[in-house]
Amino acid sequence: MNPGIVAEPEDVTAAWLTAVLRHANVDADVSAFSARDIGTGQVGRSVRFTLDYGRGDGPASIVGKFASSDPVSRATGIAQQNYFKEVNFYNQLLPTVQIRTPQPLYAEIDEKTHAFCLLLEDITPSSQGDQIRGCSVAMAQLALCEAAKLHAPRWNDPTLAEVTFIQPNAALDPEFFKSFWTQLYPGFIHRYQSRMSAANLNLLAAFDGKLDGWLQRAPEPFALAHGDFRLDNMLFGGQVPLAVVDWQTVAIGHPLADVSYFLGAGLLPEQRRVHERLLVWQYHQAITAAGVTGYDFESCFRDYRRFSFSGLVMAVIASMLVGQTSRGDDMFMAMANRHAEQAIDLDALSLL
Repeated sequence: MNPGIVAEPEDVTAAWLTAVLRHANVDADVSAFSARDIGTGQVGRSVRFTLDYGRGDGPASIVGKFASSDPVSRATGIAQQNYFKEVNFYNQLLPTVQIRTPQPLYAEIDEKTHAFCLLLEDITPSSQGDQIRGCSVAMAQLALCEAAKLHAPRWNDPTLAEVTFIQPNAALDPEFFKSFWTQLYPGFIHRYQSRMSAANLNLLAAFDGKLDGWLQRAPEPFALAHGDFRLDNMLFGGQVPLAVVDWQTVAIGHPLADVSYFLGAGLLPEQRRVHERLLVWQYHQAITAAGVTGYDFESCFRDYRRFSFSGLVMAVIASMLVGQTSRGDDMFMAMANRHAEQAIDLDALSLL
């Protein structure tokens, strides 16, 4: 029996949670529960439900994901089809890759209204990564190992084109993307220029002037890409070393975009400069061991350099599309400044 969609966490009942568990083949009755918001999502709202049972045994807690309570962020999630993509990732694409993510108990969306609910395994005890604070090299190695498990199984897989709810990153139409960027870029500069160095602002301006070169890139290699592969979307420890969450931006994309996006802001600049080449090499070793051929390391590292701009693109666009918060501002500035330094260090402009 389908439990039906409960679109707001405040409307969740014990009877509905019981129906969710039965949908997932857990024979237990929820008698009572408590709910607590968790995470730092910009477009979604995550809630941990701690469960008491009147009959049977089930998980001590589960995590529900719902649309953001902020109207601007919610509208963005609907317009960008973020909610639709995430629900369908769990229902259709997760079985085709090897990356570790919380297992879904129930995922449903109304295609007309985009009302949705996503109930997931609770990876606990675990610690959410912190994009602002950054991570250790060991944590980065774990993340890139999981990236390889996402990318390698669908590397240059032509059947991805048959998946109707995902599209290539950066939009199919470069002119549309340029128009979108042109609308948002001035507002980003107006809001955040006081929080960026002159060198980083100059880099961003130079990138803006070479937008055509950024958009005119070869379509291969391509794979299933996370699209927002960063520390805030990772759970470390607990039952597994690392679980990756937040599949609202899943797309057909260049796999090195995920890698460069993660390392550019996940590691502090002084760590990245020392370790990035070895970490990219380890990622390359992992995809090669998983069966990827015809992609040598120098090509891989060149693509890593080029996609150092991925974080700048995300910082500019996402910061202007979601509701503004103090932590959100800090996170977007960490991304913008670290990725600008990454692009400068790697002379990425010369590749555009």
